[in-house]
Amino acid sequence: MPATDLGTKGWRKPWSDDAGGACVEAKKLNDGRVALRQSTDPDGPALVFPPGAMTSFVDGIKAGAADFLC
Repeated sequence: MPATDLGTKGWRKPWSDDAGGACVEAKKLNDGRVALRQSTDPDGPALVFPPGAMTSFVDGIKAGAADFLC
């Protein structure tokens, strides 16, 4: 969905590169879903995930499931 459909307020940058340029921004929607967008393209697309999918993702990261990426 277009990120512009989700408004401009409430976006946060929990992840950022070391150079301070490209960041992933997240926004928790009123219905519990989580939207992600690229900070350098705030008018571009947003990925929207249901609460259960985001919970599984975060739990997996905490458990080390993505350690192979580092």
